[in-house]
This record gives sequence, C-alpha cells and structure tokens, in this order.
Amino acid sequence: MTTIARVETFLVAPRWLFVRIETESGIVGWGEATCEGRSETVRTAVHQLSELLTGRDALRIEDHWQVLTKGSFYRGGPILASAVSGLDQALWDIAGKHYGAPVHQLLGGPVRDRIRVYGWIGGDEPAEIRDQISARIEAGLTAVKMNASGPMGPLASVADLDAVVQRVAVAREVLGDDRDVAVDFHGRFTLANVRRVAPLLEPYRPFFLEEPVVPENSHLIGEVVRCTSTPVSTGERLYSRQEFLPVLQAGIAVAQPDLAHAGGITEVRKIATLAEVYDVQLAPHCPLGPIALAACLQVGFATPNFLIQEQSIGIHYNQGAEVLDYCLDQTPLTFVDGYVQRLTAPGLGIEIDEHAVRTADKRGHAWRSPTWRHPDGSYAEW
Repeated sequence: MTTIARVETFLVAPRWLFVRIETESGIVGWGEATCEGRSETVRTAVHQLSELLTGRDALRIEDHWQVLTKGSFYRGGPILASAVSGLDQALWDIAGKHYGAPVHQLLGGPVRDRIRVYGWIGGDEPAEIRDQISARIEAGLTAVKMNASGPMGPLASVADLDAVVQRVAVAREVLGDDRDVAVDFHGRFTLANVRRVAPLLEPYRPFFLEEPVVPENSHLIGEVVRCTSTPVSTGERLYSRQEFLPVLQAGIAVAQPDLAHAGGITEVRKIATLAEVYDVQLAPHCPLGPIALAACLQVGFATPNFLIQEQSIGIHYNQGAEVLDYCLDQTPLTFVDGYVQRLTAPGLGIEIDEHAVRTADKRGHAWRSPTWRHPDGSYAEW
C-alpha cells in the first residue's frame, strides 16, 4: 500500500532541512525543505502540515499539493511554501519508487540526455576571482556564477561601481569567450545603481544578471530589462506562478524558482510551463543539498525550456558537510565536462545515507544569514 505512515524531518549541516516520508509498505521518499536561516521554523510547519498527509494515499500528489497550499485561510510565503516543497519532493520520490521509474519519466519523459551545471566562485564579498575560476575550469565546469559586490549604498560610489566592472572583467579574461559567467546582484542594488552599472557590464557579456533588485520591488524589473541588453534573471524569492507572472510579463530572460521554496516539483513544473509562454528559460536556484539538486534535475530532464542548473559543491556556505556527503552513491551527481548525465534510478534518482542524516540531525545547525550595515549604521541588504 502507498498509505502515508509517518513524516520526519532532519536538520543537518551545513544549513539544510531534509524531509522523510514513509508509507505503510515501507517505501521511503526524501525531500528538502531548507529555508536558509529559517529552517527550524519550516520544520514546525512541515510537522503541522503532515497532519493532512498521514493515513492518506501518497500517490495523490496533485491533490495533496492543493490541500497543503490552500487548506488554510492564510496561505503562501516562504515558510509554508518551503514546507510544502519538501513534502512534495518526497511524494514524487515515493511515486517514482512505486512505479519503478525516475520522476522525469512520470513528468512525460526526457527531452535531453544531460544537463549543464554551473558552480559558485567567491563568497559574499568577491575576492581571488582568478584562482577560483581557474579551479572551476580545472574541475570541468564551463560556467560559473559570482556575486557582483558586497554591501552597496543606495547611490554607490564610482569606486564601488568600478569594482563590480573590474571583477567581471577579470572573470571574462580567465573564462575566455567559450565559457559563461553569471553575475548575482543578490538584491543588493537599488534601481539607480543597476541602471548605472548594467550597461558597463555589457562588453563582458554576462550570461545573465541575477536578482538585480529585491523581490518586493519586482514591479521595477521592467526598468532593469530596458536599461541593458544583458539577459535578466530573478525568482529565487518568488514562490508561485502568480508571483512569477509580473516578472515574466516585464521581460526577464531566465526564471529561477527554487524547488525547496516554490512549491516543489509540482509548482516549479507549472512555473516552467508558464515561462515557456513568454520565451523564458528555466534555471532553478539551488545553493542547497543533494535532494533539492536531484529534484531540480528531474524537472530539468523533462522541461523543454530548461537552461542550466545551479549546484553548490564547494560553495562558501558549506561548512561541516558537502553536498554529496549524505549520498550513499555519489556517482549520479558526478559532473563530466560541465554536465550531469540523466538520472535513471527510480524516484529522485539518488540514494540518501539515512544513518548519516540521523547522526547529523543529532548535532543540528542554527545557520543564519549575516546582518550588514552601511557606514552610517543603517541596514544594508545582504
């Protein structure tokens, strides 16, 4: 039987929250409900939502998604959406294992045989770019992403803006013309700053400019698009099709929903279809763990307008554990020539080391994002 027997959560280093659903017949599905800096809160939400799942058929995924997201008068937001995301991933994992097929087969079958991936360089304040890019190239990657800057004032100095341009120029020099660099503004820039710096970056042909303004200012994305020929991307802090619609209409080129935040496989698949209507490519946000990465890849193998996949092996956040540390077999997530081959095992396509997860949960974590200040003492966007 595929009746849901129990739901468990695990808070594991460096900053992740894993979800485990087990059926009465013993099928186990894994999901990731990480909400960076708020995972303990999401953990509580997962356990509350599990009341709606226990004793019910795990294979009714769409129905569960409807109830989990709409079954309360107050809906949405990153906490509830992340909780639903982890549960949804785990249900798809169960379904794949029940039918003996990878999730992308259940989504209509593969449209590609491999997916291009990119890796991070640098930390919150970029430095040593040349060496870090060289290391990523040696590891076989053909694309990287870097933060544009550290804290930025509302009207940045010439020196701060020039520093952004100089860092991207170094990246282009090291990468050459046959590799790509994406530039993440991380919501740290005002519209005024974006208008000044984006045209200056055009000679270095960034792959895309990510999250140029905070999501609360998504109504300004159209102004960003109009000020530059460089593709604009956003979406890691948007949680539904409804929230993506305005930025799609505004002309972004790349949508970046996070499968641990935006309703899991069920909703991101729908976001991808909506994006296709606007000729927008999908590049899921994923500086997270192996389960979220596997879920992203399953969507990617079945999604025509899929561009590239973020992955966080070696990212500066990974203190105490790496992405593949919780996998019994690391082979499925091995990168060859900058790509990951199509996952073929049932479900999400990876096997989680449950002993390692349970051991890590005993230690737990309390990861928090930093709080930055401007020179005058006022709050600065991280």
